Amino acid sequence: MQVATWNVNSLAVRLPQVLDWLSQHQPEVVVLQETKLTDDKFPHADFAQAGYAAQWFGQKTYNGVALLSKAPAVDVVRNIPGFADEQARVIAGTVGELRVIGAYFPNGQAPGTDKFEYKMQWMRSLRDWVRDELARHPKLVLMGDYNVAPEDRDVYDPIAWAGQIHCTPEEREQFRLLLALGLHDAFRLFEQPEKSWTWWDYRNLAFRKNQGLRIDHILVSEALKASVTSCTIDKAPRKNERPSDHAPVVAVIS
Repeated sequence: MQVATWNVNSLAVRLPQVLDWLSQHQPEVVVLQETKLTDDKFPHADFAQAGYAAQWFGQKTYNGVALLSKAPAVDVVRNIPGFADEQARVIAGTVGELRVIGAYFPNGQAPGTDKFEYKMQWMRSLRDWVRDELARHPKLVLMGDYNVAPEDRDVYDPIAWAGQIHCTPEEREQFRLLLALGLHDAFRLFEQPEKSWTWWDYRNLAFRKNQGLRIDHILVSEALKASVTSCTIDKAPRKNERPSDHAPVVAVIS
């Protein structure tokens, strides 16, 4: 089974690219972030024609998440239960035996701001909920755009980015606390090329220079760890005309 996460940075703009990628790779489960569509505009019919059942949760202009799966998802949850939030950031569902949580973590803007504090509160609330979900669903995958580069090796210039958003000690600690629930970073289960990123700024020829960050992640539960046979970053869509600034991350679970 292939599971994937991709921040598409506007599904209205990127829908043909997403459909083409699905056709090429045929993953069983995909979560999308930054769809940036209200629910009435979500292109579920296009995905159905491509062979995917869709669950979605959106808003105008910002955020928005979706869960695409070849087998329909059940027990669907939108956003973090018990956490009051006007932003569409989380969608979860069960596909077969797999519990899938797709999340678009807040950016956080900068340390010391209200948006950073919101990010910290959001991540704490997510962790509390995921702990409960793991108790109910041992085979669980939490994937999405985390807006966190967990280690210096996940940043093209760790010195320049030290203490900056995505790389603050507070964000990295929240990531470690997620792992402490019994989750594993699927990408780091394998030997990987150096300078492996999932996001490159549109500015300053960042993609051409390979100046990026690894901020999109697939975390798997202990019960799934031994079943993960690969985890890769697919840079090909970042070479498209008018691409998303993120690349898909794909894990194979046997």
